[in-house]
Amino acid sequence: MRMAADDTQGERTRLAWRRTTLAPLALIGIVGAHLLVSTGLAGLSAVLLMLLGWLGLYAVARRRMLALRAGSTAQLVRSPAIVALLCAAFAVPGLLLLR
Repeated sequence: MRMAADDTQGERTRLAWRRTTLAPLALIGIVGAHLLVSTGLAGLSAVLLMLLGWLGLYAVARRRMLALRAGSTAQLVRSPAIVALLCAAFAVPGLLLLR
């Protein structure tokens, strides 16, 4: 049985949101391990801040996925701006690692 176009589009969107939340989590693991070894307590606080940012990103992604599943788009207006801001914030630890 073939899936309708809306079903496959929704599935692709959900998978994209999963990738969006997994990429920063991998960054936290890599950068966090480096920070914990090299800076100790300051690194721990940086890792905790990154995890807090990831939780915010996950909350937005989860809310967006649930709204898309329900077919509602009314509450999704601010999500792209919030996600862009959080993803840009994750670039800072990555840049610090390259330093």
